[in-house]
Amino acid sequence: MQPIMAKIGVFDSGYGGLTILEAIRKEIPEYDYLYLGDNARAPYGTHSFDVIYRYTLQAVNYLIEQDCALIILACNTASAKALRTIQQTYLISRNIGIPESRRVNVLGVIRPTVEAVPEMTKTGHVGILATPATVSSESYVLELEKIAKSQELRAKSLVVTQQACPMWVPLIEAGEHTQEGADYFVEKYIREILAKDPQIDTLVLGCTHYPLLIEKIEKSLKSKVESQKIQIIAQGELEAKSLADYLTRHPEYREQLSTNGTCTYLTTENADRFAQSASQFLGSAIQAEHISF
Repeated sequence: MQPIMAKIGVFDSGYGGLTILEAIRKEIPEYDYLYLGDNARAPYGTHSFDVIYRYTLQAVNYLIEQDCALIILACNTASAKALRTIQQTYLISRNIGIPESRRVNVLGVIRPTVEAVPEMTKTGHVGILATPATVSSESYVLELEKIAKSQELRAKSLVVTQQACPMWVPLIEAGEHTQEGADYFVEKYIREILAKDPQIDTLVLGCTHYPLLIEKIEKSLKSKVESQKIQIIAQGELEAKSLADYLTRHPEYREQLSTNGTCTYLTTENADRFAQSASQFLGSAIQAEHISF
């Protein structure tokens, strides 16, 4: 049986996953990619577990139908609320009896992010900025506690502080993140997390949208922290390197993938509207296609 020449699927509830896609394509540009944004139902961060899981599984099924062998949940909310169940129930059932050349896997963005923390934090005090759904899942806390069993963080006495930032994604999705009005909400959440733990020296941007606010975040931190520099962990480059390593370690997936260097953009929203906003995220013009589940 000849393997299907498959693509890498990248999924997000909105535009933030484009920051992950861009980094991945810079790291491993040779593969073919299919980006799917569920923009019509974004943002996911304020929905319940059941809704997030249902939406995410619909997207995963669609990407599998489009011959994606690997699917990246470039959405922290989906990674926090849906990934484990998809991996432990849906994928196990789906892959039973299927040859390696036809199997599918779904990966998230949280684990590659937390693996970078031990090398960056000096004090062991780590802050997480994320959507309400990601914060309530405590996925970052749980993953960091696993990492803390390593010698590096055990010696530093890990302290994790979370801060929900419910207004950041809507501002970014609306294209208002570069305006002065966004400054208030950046200041608000930075002030609140530092009030919880003034000793934070490493700040994780636990949402793929948040790098678009990084200049405002850095400006806010600089005005509040004089004695120490707080390091910011964004996810794009980390996820890209993690995926490249995964493909090296798993030839059963790498060998399925076609290598024409293409990228197709799909959205559940109006295609022209998506293309216009996505082009601003990526810095170059794209074309998109509307789909529905």
